Amino acid sequence: MVDWYYGWLETWPWLRYVIAALIVLFFLIVRKIFTRYIFALITFFSKKRKSEFLSNFLFAFEKPMRMLLVVIGFYFAILYLHPPADFMSVTHRILRTFIIIFFGWGFFNFSGTSSDLFKRLGRKIDGDEDSMLIPFTSRILRGLIIVLMFTVIAMEWNYDINGFIAGLGLGGLAFALAAQDTIANFFGGIIIVTERPFKRGDWIETPTVEGIVEDISFRSTQVRTFAEGLVTVPNSTIAHEAITNWSLMNKRQISFEISLRYNTPVSQLRRVSQRVQQELEEHPHVHPDEIEVHIREFKESGLDLMLYYFTNTTSWSEWLRLKEEMNLRVLEILEEENVSLALPGRDLYMQQDNQLQKSSGEEGSEVPK
Repeated sequence: MVDWYYGWLETWPWLRYVIAALIVLFFLIVRKIFTRYIFALITFFSKKRKSEFLSNFLFAFEKPMRMLLVVIGFYFAILYLHPPADFMSVTHRILRTFIIIFFGWGFFNFSGTSSDLFKRLGRKIDGDEDSMLIPFTSRILRGLIIVLMFTVIAMEWNYDINGFIAGLGLGGLAFALAAQDTIANFFGGIIIVTERPFKRGDWIETPTVEGIVEDISFRSTQVRTFAEGLVTVPNSTIAHEAITNWSLMNKRQISFEISLRYNTPVSQLRRVSQRVQQELEEHPHVHPDEIEVHIREFKESGLDLMLYYFTNTTSWSEWLRLKEEMNLRVLEILEEENVSLALPGRDLYMQQDNQLQKSSGEEGSEVPK
């Protein structure tokens, strides 16, 4: 059988290349079977066990494994052709390089923000899988994976990376001097991520910008303003500013004053104040801890009735509806108590000289010229 096989190869040397092509075709078929059946079966069992970690890991390495099967097919086809030793030495290095690339590719995919690994990390540190720590850490880890992958490939091809690293030391000093703002933004981003004054989706206000946080990168933080503009703020700027995180409100404040007329009887003023106080205390959506209704100040145009309270809801739309409801109720109470609002203005009182008026009104009197 073996003699017959070698006899055929001696008679038709081109059969070696046909067999090598068949080897590649065989691995392409295995790749197809692996993708359609074996990988799908493994994924099915991992989902059945409700293991998101294993599912994410398999999906991260799906495309690298498919490409690796093709590369292995070409490797065995070349190995079958018995090339020279020098050629095989280069082939082995190329194979190892591809294996390094495919493993780096898989771990690069696995370190994405949608990975179960980072969701667990976000829940453990921030109690929220949408924490901005996830994309920031993901970018750092992906950068380290790329650097490590190219370093290992360079070592595989016998490149001396010690000189390269030493050069990085001198180059790093020059880079640090030339890119002080970039480095400041990077460390500002680290401060924001580690101290966590806000997270993605929070409503924040700083002296620079106010809006909803959309993303944080190595250099800047993106904030969507209420006018739908996207503002990009350098991390070094936002890290050194006072940050008000309105999304952390447990309750929302309503505070305003209305001006009542000076000629309103004191008894009516007391009844208005008491009724408004009672109305707020009995309202189910008003926070009961701090409700203040007082005649606070004497202003030029009237008496100021101060209303100060908080709503249980922090939603802006619900807050507006509740504020409107209470404003209308206050107007109803004023109408029921016959108390009028004071309009901005001044009353002028003029005193006339009766004697002059009398003399000027007498018949035949002489008018001074």
